[in-house]
Amino acid sequence: MGQKQQSTADPTAEPKKRRRVGFFNLDSGIEAKDCIKVYLVSSKEEVGSPDSFCIDPVDLNSFFDEDGKIYGYQGLKITIWVSSISFHAYADITFESTSDGGKGITDLKAALQRIFAETLVESKDDFLQAFSTGSNLIGSMISSGETLKLKASNGRVADCNSDLKAAISDVEVVRMVVGKTAAGHLYSRLIPLVLLLVDGSSPIDVSDPSWELYVLIQKKPDQQGEIQCRVLGFSAIYRFYHYPDSSRLRLGQILVLPPYQHKGYGRYLMEVLNDVAVSEDVYDLTVEEPLDYFQHVRTCVDLSRLLVFDPIQHAVSSAVSRLKQGKLSKKIHIPRFMPPPSVIDDVRKSLKINKKQFLKCWEVLIYLGLDSVDKYMEDFVSIISSRVKDDIIGKDTGTNGKRVIEVPSDYDKEMAFVMCRSQVGEASDVQMDENQTNQEEQLRKLVDERVKEIKSIAQKVSGHRV
Repeated sequence: MGQKQQSTADPTAEPKKRRRVGFFNLDSGIEAKDCIKVYLVSSKEEVGSPDSFCIDPVDLNSFFDEDGKIYGYQGLKITIWVSSISFHAYADITFESTSDGGKGITDLKAALQRIFAETLVESKDDFLQAFSTGSNLIGSMISSGETLKLKASNGRVADCNSDLKAAISDVEVVRMVVGKTAAGHLYSRLIPLVLLLVDGSSPIDVSDPSWELYVLIQKKPDQQGEIQCRVLGFSAIYRFYHYPDSSRLRLGQILVLPPYQHKGYGRYLMEVLNDVAVSEDVYDLTVEEPLDYFQHVRTCVDLSRLLVFDPIQHAVSSAVSRLKQGKLSKKIHIPRFMPPPSVIDDVRKSLKINKKQFLKCWEVLIYLGLDSVDKYMEDFVSIISSRVKDDIIGKDTGTNGKRVIEVPSDYDKEMAFVMCRSQVGEASDVQMDENQTNQEEQLRKLVDERVKEIKSIAQKVSGHRV
């Protein structure tokens, strides 16, 4: 059995170098909101101009992987231009270098496609050219729609300030029914802005003919003197069947483009929708999960109508008189000062304001009737507190007497039903802490917020009182 031979070391050979152990520099990534700027432009001259309108997206990070970060780029800068003429988009992407730091290299094109889809163009030249080639695009799309005019009933147009009157003088609303007009094609151009600007939004189903678009259009001459149609905003309305022989309108989305916000256009659009609901005698007009700011505008619009609606004036005066009589805050059981059922029904039938919305307006009407007199405010806050507590804590968690009724439908047989509530009540979406002390604190905050909102709305509409 042989022995293993050992090699003899060469005295002239260089000693072996020791391996060095280092730490890998893991790429921490960059948040999308920190390297992306989005601009809304109306001409090729605005592209690259420091005066271009920069929009503030709700959440850019949600379009980039799970953690909302971009990986593999150094010195990354993305500038996105969106045309308010054709609604095409172009992304100018610059960076110093790329390297895989352990998280891969983000596919920027795929991520941007998730937002802009077919509206994203590859070439900057094509994007600039679209300002001229697409100048009549919106006009051609809305040509098959129905132009709606705001009726000057109850002095609503007269109540507008002079700046708003001038602003709406060249504005119109065009109704486009999905499936019968180019509504789907137009909406597909608007989807990127909906995703970027409306929190928690998702596109509507443009194959469902129950959807209607109400597009706010401004007509202005371009540099060549040709009349150009510009989209200032839009709303998407779903028309529901209401048992037994009526329909309801539900506002699913509403957006005024950023350059035109805070100028009264949202209110104008809402008033046109109210006119449609009244003129077509639908059951009511509701809103799907309204955001706080829109709810504020909506309530101001509805209050301007309610303040001149005679059938409720006696009920409001009666409630205010009763509130002024006693120290409600000292009572064990505080009355809610609800409007009579007949008044609730009159408001729905005539103004198409549903019960939940009317009760919000009712609280403001009572506050206005008290004329902000301090000695009545304690009782008023007690009423609001009682209502908030009943609405949140006093509700059942069950179905509350809901029942399903089958109805005929030519669109989708599987969706041919309505759900009715056999008992009066509105569900609350506020989640309360199980701890009693925490509950009381939450209630105090909710009451404070509601009273603050009531005062803010009352201040805005008080100038329209008659």
